[in-house]
Amino acid sequence: MSTTIPSEAVEVRSERVLVAGVGNTLRGDDGFGPAVTELLTNLPEGAEVIETGTGGIALLQELMVGCSGLILIDAVERGAEPGTVFYIEPEVEKGEHVPDVHLANPARVLSMAKTMNVLPDRVVIIGCQPLDTEELCQGLSPPVQRALAIAVHKIEETVHAWL
Repeated sequence: MSTTIPSEAVEVRSERVLVAGVGNTLRGDDGFGPAVTELLTNLPEGAEVIETGTGGIALLQELMVGCSGLILIDAVERGAEPGTVFYIEPEVEKGEHVPDVHLANPARVLSMAKTMNVLPDRVVIIGCQPLDTEELCQGLSPPVQRALAIAVHKIEETVHAWL
């Protein structure tokens, strides 16, 4: 005997909050996201920290698993003083076709996730104004290095509020 489960009963709402650092550690301040993820040690149960590198597919796959919130950590160019930390609640539009999802930037990944109905309702970007992301070098500039503690505090505060 088989039982049919109504489709509305199949939906499972995850209490998982995904904290994702993105960036290229070989491009100076573009490694801000991965550097912050290494410092996140005071998060409650239900928070999962990942480092996705530069390819968007890893983040999209994590969103497909399900989560109730996403905190994306990245270097963001906003014309401010290097080391300025931003708390951004992005406006995410449905996406267009991206021919190579391995090269998708975070904005495109969020749009693709929205189009696929896997983007959580709560999405925040903790960004930092970089000094330099073009030079091939490891390590953060001094102003971005000083911003790490501020970013960690904002992330911890947000995760604790959400969970």
